[in-house]
Amino acid sequence: MAKDRPGISSILEISKKINKNNLLPVYYFFGEDSFSLNIGLKAVEKAVLPFISSDFDKETFYGENKTISEVLDFASAFPFGSEKKLIIFKEFEKVKDKKNLSGYIRSPAEFTVLVLLHNGSVSGFKSEPFPSLIEKGYIFAAKELKGEHLISWIINYCEEEEKYLSKENAGLLVDIVGDARNLIESQLEKIFTFMGERKEISINDITSLSTELKEYNIFDLQNAVGKKDKARAVKIAYKLLEQGKEPTFIIFMLTRYFTGLTRINELREKKLPEKTAAGIVGTHPYYYKDYLNARNNFSDRDLFHASESLLKADLSIKTTSTDYKSVIALLLAEILD
Repeated sequence: MAKDRPGISSILEISKKINKNNLLPVYYFFGEDSFSLNIGLKAVEKAVLPFISSDFDKETFYGENKTISEVLDFASAFPFGSEKKLIIFKEFEKVKDKKNLSGYIRSPAEFTVLVLLHNGSVSGFKSEPFPSLIEKGYIFAAKELKGEHLISWIINYCEEEEKYLSKENAGLLVDIVGDARNLIESQLEKIFTFMGERKEISINDITSLSTELKEYNIFDLQNAVGKKDKARAVKIAYKLLEQGKEPTFIIFMLTRYFTGLTRINELREKKLPEKTAAGIVGTHPYYYKDYLNARNNFSDRDLFHASESLLKADLSIKTTSTDYKSVIALLLAEILD
């Protein structure tokens, strides 16, 4: 997906700006972030709903069994009894006659709002209908949020629910849950329920969630690895995989963990404040003492060997069809033997 391409706005702007008085006739939403695609669609539906009085004036089509010409014929027909029609065309990436959309874009029906959902990236922005969509400002990108952008979204989401979450604790939540926003939203809703009327989300609210749900998180695995408890580490790793965690996520977090361990002795010598040292290591201050204890169990040679094993496991996941559990079990055996 082209990032920050001129003429293409972020889909995140839709919910902030859209209302019944400034509706566009066409919305082309594309990108890998299904969460944002759904949010954009809901924002349009909410804005159009006041204009629709008949169920016949809201229709959903799918690219697998409809051509763009068939859908545009429906879009060009007058509403049955409403002020406007809403047409949602999902799986637009599967449509073969996309260029036929260009003529409609230049002269859309004033009584229709057409939403086109394209799952995934767009490769040819120079081919129609994309130049026309860009010229009219009808195209919006659903770009996956990462890093600081994801943290900001989490904090804003909590503020909308009248809850306060620090940047530090938002980062911890991402480390535990991963960066899929639908999962983060789901976990936050559970946290809101557990914390009741309190406004500030504490680290205990975040860490106790896994306990309440009888689930493990990545920090449980790191703690077992740090103690060189191979049996427990393998058990937790298997549970994480069963809970839906990707093996690449587990390997990434363990790589970050061992990278942090390599800096512990240097930080000990500098006698930095715990919060500062935790930030350099790449962990939450709550877990920094576990890093200090773990470093005592791993020599420099052990850490080098661990980095080699992590690289090998990562390559195995990405280039072979080996069972995920087997790869992770072998990884932990190599690190902890």
